[in-house]
Amino acid sequence: MKQSLFTFIKSLREFLENKLNQYNTTLPYVITVIIALIIVVGGINLFVELTETLKTEMLANYDTAITDYIVSRRTPGLTNYFKFMTNVGDTYGYLIVLSIFLLVSLLVFKRWKYIVQATLVLALATVSNMMLKRFIDRARPGIEHLVSVETLSYPSGHAMSAMAFYGFLIFLVIKFDIQKVFKYILVIVLLTVILSIGISRIYLGVHFPSDIAGGFIAGFIWVVFCVLVFDLIQLFKRDPKT
Repeated sequence: MKQSLFTFIKSLREFLENKLNQYNTTLPYVITVIIALIIVVGGINLFVELTETLKTEMLANYDTAITDYIVSRRTPGLTNYFKFMTNVGDTYGYLIVLSIFLLVSLLVFKRWKYIVQATLVLALATVSNMMLKRFIDRARPGIEHLVSVETLSYPSGHAMSAMAFYGFLIFLVIKFDIQKVFKYILVIVLLTVILSIGISRIYLGVHFPSDIAGGFIAGFIWVVFCVLVFDLIQLFKRDPKT
């Protein structure tokens, strides 16, 4: 994505230099920011539309049908698995993953940048989730909870943080110069983690499916926004004309 943006800016500069005698060197970066905002605003609109349907009968029917199907599949083995996955998407789980990622960043890539970026994405998702929960104020499902919960329901903090953090790790994996087979394996593992954390919250009875959908959408918004901002910052550093 970074290379594509850099090529786009270079092409735009050449076009403007050829067609327009007075070229504004900041224009390409302004356009890049506008593209980022369009993507983010589109995601926000989708999130808002879903939020506005929370109290509709149609969404309630979907939530009930999906929840009943997932809960009906409860077994001791699956319960242990989904409890483990929900812990992976909790505070201690992220601390462990961040510690491992810190070692990889320092020993393999020899730079702090990636761990700082991943931590920032996770922090933004966590803080914004707490604000959204307070604003929307949706109660938890009334069915049996297999784990204890204290906060409100929508959007799911586990789903939102998982999509933001592990989604950003997927971006980094795709970006890293490693063998394709390892890229595919890591991407599949990270996608499985994201989906498993989301499903675990329904399975354990603490979230509606729409909570998970809202969390995934909001988390994806943060991934796209942060990736574009990080790349834009890098482009400013690389561009000799700025």
